[in-house]
Amino acid sequence: MIRVLLVDDQAVVRAGFRVILSEHPDLEVVGEASSGPEAVAAVRRTRPDVVCMDVRMPGGDGLAATRAIRDEHGDAAPPVLVVTTFDLDDYVFGALEAGASGFVLKDCEPEELVDAVRRLAAGEGLLQGGITRRVIEEFARRRSAPALEPALADALTERETEVVRLLARGLSNAEIAAELVVETTTVKSHLGRAMTKIGTRDRVQTVVWAHRHGLGG
Repeated sequence: MIRVLLVDDQAVVRAGFRVILSEHPDLEVVGEASSGPEAVAAVRRTRPDVVCMDVRMPGGDGLAATRAIRDEHGDAAPPVLVVTTFDLDDYVFGALEAGASGFVLKDCEPEELVDAVRRLAAGEGLLQGGITRRVIEEFARRRSAPALEPALADALTERETEVVRLLARGLSNAEIAAELVVETTTVKSHLGRAMTKIGTRDRVQTVVWAHRHGLGG
């Protein structure tokens, strides 16, 4: 059972999401919140597996709440799926910088929302189609670290580094496998080991890390 917390200042939106998610036996809505501070408290109280978070809310926005949840719970923080009406690069970038693991628009199809929740619960992360390339380009433009720290450079093998670099370019596991002429399972193994070493828990945050450390080119 995947426990979901819904965060949105509009009750009708929360009600709609509750109906959509409740139609699936593996999903359970365990709480609701209408502002950022309420969301932080609700995570503490309900211990959800995934948080569906709105961005712009009176009384505290979703980006600040996402950051506060990550700061408070660290590696145990639930993945945050940002669900918003705003398809803007700055919102996507800000959400990922705050620690969000996924981003979808409120006008997505019901099954897209369900799939996103399941993928985040499984540790995969998600950017809705069309957003990924813009995010990667934005990170390439704004990246702050020119090179990989020596300690991490030593920790990652050459193949792990290459897999992370290709992931940051927007390639899927299958595309990375074709590029490196290896099996998809081999790519998954390399990526999994790399994520453990650098401390990321899903593909999206691994892309964030890569661009921060000069592996996004």
